[in-house]
Amino acid sequence: MADYAHTDFAAKGRADKARRLAAYLWQRGITGAELLALPPATRRKLARAADTNPPSTDETWSLTAELLDEKDAWARRNPNHPAAQRSCSDEKILWVKPPVTPWHAPPPEPPGR
Repeated sequence: MADYAHTDFAAKGRADKARRLAAYLWQRGITGAELLALPPATRRKLARAADTNPPSTDETWSLTAELLDEKDAWARRNPNHPAAQRSCSDEKILWVKPPVTPWHAPPPEPPGR
């Protein structure tokens, strides 16, 4: 008996979930590489924000990342198409934090100066 994870029905479910996630994430300007670099807890929160039950395997997340990369490539080729316009890109900062530039304080003055 084959386990559920390797059935056609399960593959269809993963593909459907990946499409829902990719649609939500792409509107927010999140790339496939950024998605895969996120910690699992953040990915789960993202899935819930997309009204989707969080995937239990990395297979669905990998498929989502591939779909994001495909949509990015398509959007670059068709920049004037309405579907190539992101509506929520300002929300990206909620999920993907830019690298922090370290701030270095000047060395303290020696005593007696």
